[in-house]
Amino acid sequence: MGIFRIATIVGRLRWRFLIYAFLLILGAMLIALAIGKTYQRWDNDPERGALAISQDRFGEPYSTPIYLDQGWSPTDSLWFYNTTQGSALLPYDFFIALEQAGTQTLFRANTNMDGYRYLPQKPTFFNRDGLPVGFVKDTYQGVDYLGFTCAACHTSQINYNGKAIRIDGGPSMADMVGFLSGLEQSLQATLDNDEKYQRFVTAVLARNNTYKTPSQIRADLETWTASLNLYNRINHSPFDYGYARLDAFGRIYNRVLQYMINRQQLEAVLLGATNDQRQYLLTPDEVSRVLDGISETIISDRQFVQVITRLGSTAAGYPGLSRADITRIKQHIFNEANAPVSYGYLWDVPHSDYVQWNGLAANAGVGPLGRNAGEVMGVFAILDWSAQKPGFSLSAWLTGQQKKTRHIDFTSSIDSVNLARLEAHLKSLTSPRWPTLATSHENQQNAKAIFDAEPAWKIDPEKVRRGQWLYATHCQSCHELIDRTDWDRKIVAHLSNVNQVGTDPATALNSVNYTGYSGNFNNTYLRGGIGSQVIQNRAPALQILTAATTGVVATPDPDKWLVHRFLDWLYMLAHSFFNNELKPSIKTGDYQPDTTADPYASLRAYKARPLNGIWATAPYLHNGSVPTLYDLLLPKQRTGDPEEGVYRRDEFRVGAREFDPLRVGFRSEGYDGFLLRTTRPGDLNSGHEYGTIHDLRVKAGELEPLSDEDRWALVEYLKTL
Repeated sequence: MGIFRIATIVGRLRWRFLIYAFLLILGAMLIALAIGKTYQRWDNDPERGALAISQDRFGEPYSTPIYLDQGWSPTDSLWFYNTTQGSALLPYDFFIALEQAGTQTLFRANTNMDGYRYLPQKPTFFNRDGLPVGFVKDTYQGVDYLGFTCAACHTSQINYNGKAIRIDGGPSMADMVGFLSGLEQSLQATLDNDEKYQRFVTAVLARNNTYKTPSQIRADLETWTASLNLYNRINHSPFDYGYARLDAFGRIYNRVLQYMINRQQLEAVLLGATNDQRQYLLTPDEVSRVLDGISETIISDRQFVQVITRLGSTAAGYPGLSRADITRIKQHIFNEANAPVSYGYLWDVPHSDYVQWNGLAANAGVGPLGRNAGEVMGVFAILDWSAQKPGFSLSAWLTGQQKKTRHIDFTSSIDSVNLARLEAHLKSLTSPRWPTLATSHENQQNAKAIFDAEPAWKIDPEKVRRGQWLYATHCQSCHELIDRTDWDRKIVAHLSNVNQVGTDPATALNSVNYTGYSGNFNNTYLRGGIGSQVIQNRAPALQILTAATTGVVATPDPDKWLVHRFLDWLYMLAHSFFNNELKPSIKTGDYQPDTTADPYASLRAYKARPLNGIWATAPYLHNGSVPTLYDLLLPKQRTGDPEEGVYRRDEFRVGAREFDPLRVGFRSEGYDGFLLRTTRPGDLNSGHEYGTIHDLRVKAGELEPLSDEDRWALVEYLKTL
């Protein structure tokens, strides 16, 4: 009896200890969170780090940019620019020291980064090296990396006669493909040029940070150059995107497919690959040599580089394939990233029921967390995925792998806690008002004082009044009007199937039709809106991405010790569930519903959303194929249309930030920017021709087509939203 009582007392003390320890850790976390909230306010530069540029690629120097009233203070903007999300494009020391390929000028120089249309910044508290907007030092497993934040693709700028306005949450003008190509060329030039390489090594060692010896630098420089080369080759498309666009869907899909394909599936691809004459490219012995030492379940980035290198080598019995033959193999594994879209604008996103151009992502519950995790995969999160022996794993259970002989551990550099915080931060962001439309906010008053002196920025009240009536007649059924500052606003996406809206279908179709090898997800169940689906060996890329993001979200941060990791993970899930006021809801609009026979039918559509702030989001349509709002109100010229009519331009220049406040868009002629020709699938400028001669209601005699006076009145009204 005495022993039993002693055991009971010890047991109670143990539980008390555990409870007290838990409460102590939880209290410490809350204190740390409170300190963090205070700490983020320390970066309080009144100009938000913005600086003037005297030498611009397209001859558009500008003064220090100003800001409009968007509900954010300087600290809010700077926190958004500089908050890490787990991106690791390159070792940080490398980026700081790297020179451009053909010169000794640093790659990160403001003029070079501005040329790629990333926005230069001066050093501030959280950005000590003066990186452009959306570039940060991100740390993972004790190593510093250069990473992207949301702001790199979702902050914009408008110039006018030497003046500049920064737009938080606006669509970037960035040329990410050009940037990544230039970065790879600069890394390769550093390896190839002895003098450049010695300067690079000296500069990296002088930082006294990650690297201590030249041999460490050489090894990592070769590895990261090869890795970036692999990424650029996988996502190469014969069609250029130019500025202000990126095929984000295609690139995210490809990144996940690279890590999901297993050795058995890769072996089948190599054995079955043929040339134009249907002759096999590799013998079974060559395939065996190429895959020697390659992991069975997860093929790492370095191993994939090794496979590609071996395929092109003639040494040691390797096949020595041509670049064209390697591309043929690539096409069996990956999908061509050939449907670029404009970078979306972020105001109202946390209040929206469905997001992405085709309404792919539901925004209720933990939906934003999964969506943002997929985004970070696309912008170079380190995916330390590995195959583990059977045993309980939440990620394995949620992704249906619990019965597998191996399950994937989805450890990565993705910072889920920061992703949840960033999504919450965006709730307070509002759309920008036209500069001469005053509010009581100091920023808007300053902008009004500057632009009131510019006649082109004046708003014509009579045109606005007529435009408001036209908007109600032609636009409001899809593009609802909202109060941009209403904290409780709910944004309902109005979806139109691609055949009805008539805009370029490539993005919507690719999101549904692209497939890939499912790796360890083969024969697992994926829970969906219409019921569970079995993921097959070759499956829709969307299924594989959904399963992978589920695994990532269910995996705690490896950079924290066990209890902290678990509590952070609980906080992140609770924050996502309870801070998100959006509930699951059916989609709205004229779209094909999902069915058991066609479970992704509703994604072959594009969504309309409220147009508040639309004036600051050129170029237009989801693929950026129309330069101005005025052009958007014109029809696309088709065979049989009158020659004397006014039509959308089939080609125009992109890259300038100089704004046209009359037509509402960026300068599109008279400079050496990217020439966008709207003639191929992915770039088409057709569709969304409401109120024109191609509108079915106009053809049926139900409406009169818009006159030129009507178009100018509508443009004037759209400025005021």
